Amino acid sequence: MVTIRPWLLIGKYRETLDHDLLARAKVGALLHLAARVEPPGITTLYLPIEDGEPFDVVTLRRGVDFVLAQRAAGKTVLVACGAGISRATTFAIAALKEAEGLPLIATARAVRQAHPDGLPHMALWSSLCLHYQEPDDYLTLIRAAE
Repeated sequence: MVTIRPWLLIGKYRETLDHDLLARAKVGALLHLAARVEPPGITTLYLPIEDGEPFDVVTLRRGVDFVLAQRAAGKTVLVACGAGISRATTFAIAALKEAEGLPLIATARAVRQAHPDGLPHMALWSSLCLHYQEPDDYLTLIRAAE
């Protein structure tokens, strides 16, 4: 589990099954993108996202709105997918962009500095760029953690 901001974490599927780990991290909300997991006492939203497949704006909005609403409620939010690399990173970038009002690439840079292994698949990155109407420069994204 990687802390991006005190309120925003990125994790792996197996970490969502570890109730002690979730409690130590003070996770109060979970956006899960790989499988339905409903830890007791944690508000959850499951969005089935396939890695490497573009997603639609409705799905992005549901995920980002959930993360931001849980943050507004004072909860620490864990965004998780299978490996905590692509899908979770993509949604964390989108939520952080909206929370902090930064350009997409600056937000991606901030996320990748905290989580150097986190890298949205090219199709997921393109979906973000299209939604936010920002340049789709995947090479810049790849270099964002340097």
